[in-house]
Amino acid sequence: MPSHGRPESSIRGRLHEVIFESDTRSGRIFDLLLSVCIVASMVVAMLDSVVEVRVQYGRILEQLEWVFTILFTVEYLLRLVAVRHPTGYAWSFYGIVDLLAVIPTYLSLLLPGSEYFRVIRVLRLLRVFRVLKLAQYVGEAEHLLAALCASRKKITVFLFTSSTLVVAFGSTLYVVEGAENGFTSIPRGIYWAIVTLTTVGYGDIAPQTTLGQAIAAVIMIFG
Repeated sequence: MPSHGRPESSIRGRLHEVIFESDTRSGRIFDLLLSVCIVASMVVAMLDSVVEVRVQYGRILEQLEWVFTILFTVEYLLRLVAVRHPTGYAWSFYGIVDLLAVIPTYLSLLLPGSEYFRVIRVLRLLRVFRVLKLAQYVGEAEHLLAALCASRKKITVFLFTSSTLVVAFGSTLYVVEGAENGFTSIPRGIYWAIVTLTTVGYGDIAPQTTLGQAIAAVIMIFG
């Protein structure tokens, strides 16, 4: 991860070593502790979204959230101090993610409900690639991307064929079943065809007529 320059000041240089240089002992400890805090804050956010838990432990969860928010705010400011070009870091990918990780909690004071956007903090765990030395797997990801690019014509044919099938089947079910059986429009019929063809089958819409069920069976076999 680019550090946007190590400052010449000894104090800021030491701070840069701890925060940005994961190949040092202090850097690894800092990154591991940061990862633990990020995971813990995510757990708090998820628990807070459960009504039963929020009713019983809402006050504690709120206090924990503010503790994490303050910690991440201080960390973000220290990152700006620890680089030679603060503006460059602030506009980098990680800099923007770090900022977005703390904004929702402050924003919730004005816009209730916006605090749930703090789940974006999970993106901060991308730093674990530095901590666990997983950079070598980037090469494997590039091989996978190359394989996908090499197969782009086959993928295009597959997507075109699938799209044609779901439009045809969705339109057919709209005509066969009608609005009384939940197929109120062709787009809704296409939606049903997609979830049936992909074998997901949510069950929120289902054909009721014999012909409709026979067509559904064909779609499932195609899937």
